Amino acid sequence: MAPWGQVEDAPAKVNLTLRITGRRADGYHKLSSLIVFASLGDRVAVDQAAEWGVSLTGPLAGPLKSEPPEANLAVRAAKALAAALGRPSGEAVHIRLEKHIPMAAGLGGGSADAAAVLRLLAKAWGDVEPAILHPIALGLGADVPVCAFNAPAMAEGIGEVLTPLPALPDLPAVLVNPQVPVPTGPVFARLKAAGSPLRDDTALADGVKAGLSFGGLIDAVGRERNDLEAPAIDLQPVIADVLDALRATTGCVLARMSGSGATCFGVFPTAEEASRASQALTSAHPDWWVKPITLYGKAQEKGRVSSAG
Repeated sequence: MAPWGQVEDAPAKVNLTLRITGRRADGYHKLSSLIVFASLGDRVAVDQAAEWGVSLTGPLAGPLKSEPPEANLAVRAAKALAAALGRPSGEAVHIRLEKHIPMAAGLGGGSADAAAVLRLLAKAWGDVEPAILHPIALGLGADVPVCAFNAPAMAEGIGEVLTPLPALPDLPAVLVNPQVPVPTGPVFARLKAAGSPLRDDTALADGVKAGLSFGGLIDAVGRERNDLEAPAIDLQPVIADVLDALRATTGCVLARMSGSGATCFGVFPTAEEASRASQALTSAHPDWWVKPITLYGKAQEKGRVSSAG
């Protein structure tokens, strides 16, 4: 049965680590990143329509409502797949998008939405092969392939080389965004100006691929870092305040920025400790976006994303 009108989860992605390993001749940075997905995300549905369009709802939809539909990455994903499959020119799709992921936040919100659209349309249009989907996903953005994969992975190259991982432990966590946008381009520009901290060791990747306990995963990830954290803090110093606040909460065993920022995450031994930390952070910083979540260590069944805004 074609999934017209069915809702697809578009979970936020979180970079537990992000190492810059080099730069290609075309200027794109190569990376190695351990990526997992959160229990919070957007929700997406697609419907057959006479013309291309998108309907936006949800607590964080506001900034997108001023954009024309053709600028929305989810609409671009639908059009790209239609073109690749040679769908009839008069056939269009309307996308319904419920936004819960902050924009320009290092959580891959737009990429997650585009990936969810690709998954839905691949089913609606005949179980499209991954060999067709993967280059389309990469053409939309470096985070779209892993969001289309929708399970923990080591992402390498510019994000297109994905290595599935054995089941890792779930991580109770808190996401915090100080509600300042941090576009990816300026962060990489600052990184380039400072000189890329290139590292090509594979110790983390090899260890994670072997599978780890909660403590082992925290130790391995704790020895790593996010190479974009320093340039992002240079652009938005409040990110350092967020990290300090997370580290000061009771029970926090790891705090780091995700992606190019500004969202940071703190990991806790239990969901109860994460919830208490979330409450404390919200009370102390009412102007910050704070959410207790779970970072999943394996692929999840449909319906796992929380709609809490």
